[in-house]
This record gives sequence, C-alpha cells and structure tokens, in this order.
Amino acid sequence: MATNDAPHVEARLIAMGSAPLMQGFALIGFETWPDADESTLETVLTELLRGRQRALVLLEPNLARCECTALKIVLSEGGRIVVSEIPPLDAPGDYQPALDELLATAIQGGAQENLQ
Repeated sequence: MATNDAPHVEARLIAMGSAPLMQGFALIGFETWPDADESTLETVLTELLRGRQRALVLLEPNLARCECTALKIVLSEGGRIVVSEIPPLDAPGDYQPALDELLATAIQGGAQENLQ
C-alpha cells in the first residue's frame, strides 16, 4: 500500500455563482457564496491574500471575468489560490471558457506568422 508522507495542507474550497448551482457545491463540501457579486468576490479574495491561505475558487463566468483588483492579483500570482471558471447552470451548452478565446487568438496569431 502506498503512503504519502507529505504534510497535509488545508485549503479552502470556495464556489461562487447562482444559488441553484451553489446548492450542488454545498452538498459536496464547498464553502458557497450564492448569488455573489463582484464586491463579495473582492472581499473573499482579499481575505485569502491577506491570510496567505490556500484555496480552490470556482467562479461562474460573470465573476471569473470581472475587473476585480484582488482577482487580477490572484491570477497573476498563481499557485496558492487556484481560480477556475465553471459553466452556468442555466446555459451549460452555450458556455465558452475564456481559455478557448485565448487559444483561438494564439492559434490565429501563429497562423498569421506562418503566412508571412
């Protein structure tokens, strides 16, 4: 049997988004913030940064793509606080991750360079 001798590091599991979607995350043990707004996101992320806490933060697109100062800091820092975007419950088929846009831009830019 394999054992893991690494020290156990506590991390907060946080999900923010629409109330119906947050019900599911609450059932699996996430700290949930139903119908959170940008101000709530800013407050929670600032608390995580100041406390130097580890966390996995799941956000619906309206929050994941907001212009919050704390979110910009977290995304530029990387590592200790991991932020991931989750699709909205009411339109999962219409969901386009921000990463898709970034990859499309990068691929198009590469194709342009190859043509020159």
